Amino acid sequence: MTRTATHADHPLTLAARERILVLDGAAGTFIQGLGLGEDDLRGELLRDHPTSLAGNNDLLALTCPDAVRAMHDAYLDVGADIISTNTFSATTTAQREYGLDDPAFVRDLNLAAAHGARRAADARAAADGRQRFVAGAVGPTNVTLSLSPRVDDPGFRLMTFRQVAEGYRQQIAALVEGGVDLILIETIFDTLNAKAAIWAARRHAADTGVDTPLMISGTITDRSGRTLSGQTVGAFWESIRHA
Repeated sequence: MTRTATHADHPLTLAARERILVLDGAAGTFIQGLGLGEDDLRGELLRDHPTSLAGNNDLLALTCPDAVRAMHDAYLDVGADIISTNTFSATTTAQREYGLDDPAFVRDLNLAAAHGARRAADARAAADGRQRFVAGAVGPTNVTLSLSPRVDDPGFRLMTFRQVAEGYRQQIAALVEGGVDLILIETIFDTLNAKAAIWAARRHAADTGVDTPLMISGTITDRSGRTLSGQTVGAFWESIRHA
């Protein structure tokens, strides 16, 4: 949901006035199809890391960038106008599970992913003359702010709103520095997590003067038509429409 009043002259807004823009497909399923193992995720950079890194596909931006480039090129080949960075879990919040939550490492991870996607988009634009856009993917993390992970303690939270928001702010800062055209807050199952990411995007804009367009993607988890935290689509929209 691009804030057209603020971004009326942004190239993304101008392109959307002319045609339907096609977003790329899922990164996780594409990467799974490549048949990569944990050795590929580790590369030389993380060869001796003591914690299992299985499933941490975001690392490929640093350890196997050719695989990520192949994904971007494949989606561009079938007509994507917008490709997303492979940064679904590239926050200090999510990387804590793997013992890789050092802010400097997470910054490098997001920068590498943004630079790689930017190169792929620009190369395709140079080849056929049609502009492509890069969305900085900001995932929901493995923490839920609205719900307690302890059934016997409904008030318990693993992290505070401010802690999660700060992790998002660090990620968004690196993605914008890396050259993304927009921020995609995606696969949201908890509206409060989305609000933390929105706060982070606004804080970054206020601090830097760089106001990057936002898109927000919510996830409906069952046939009731609700998010995991219990909202209908309409309620979710009312909660985040200010962004």
